[in-house]
Amino acid sequence: MAGETNGVIRPRGIMIAAALMIVFGIAEVATGFTGHFLGGISVTTSTEYTIAAVATGSCYSLAGVFVLTMRRWGAGLGIVFLCAEISGRVYLVSTGLYPFTGTDEGAFIAGTIIAVLFALYIGLRWNRFR
Repeated sequence: MAGETNGVIRPRGIMIAAALMIVFGIAEVATGFTGHFLGGISVTTSTEYTIAAVATGSCYSLAGVFVLTMRRWGAGLGIVFLCAEISGRVYLVSTGLYPFTGTDEGAFIAGTIIAVLFALYIGLRWNRFR
């Protein structure tokens, strides 16, 4: 099933993926400001951590917004922003700004895999974009 607005067919799977990207990005931005996520992740915030985490989360949300355009250029930019989000995650861990031990390690790996899966999904659905 697909929704249609102004002649643009919006496949449900792409809409769900885009909405999740936006929500996950907002959650990362909130984590960047507070240092806490669902009681599991808790980091000591610094200016560098906040800037990097907010930028990373913003990239995630922007990816979802661009995918919602249902245009190929939007899907392409969405994939680019997902790659930037993944790079931001790697930066946070490699600089020691994000803990990579215990539960936080699992959260980092799971979150990164989800972002990669979103990028792959959008790429595999390329023909659905105009």
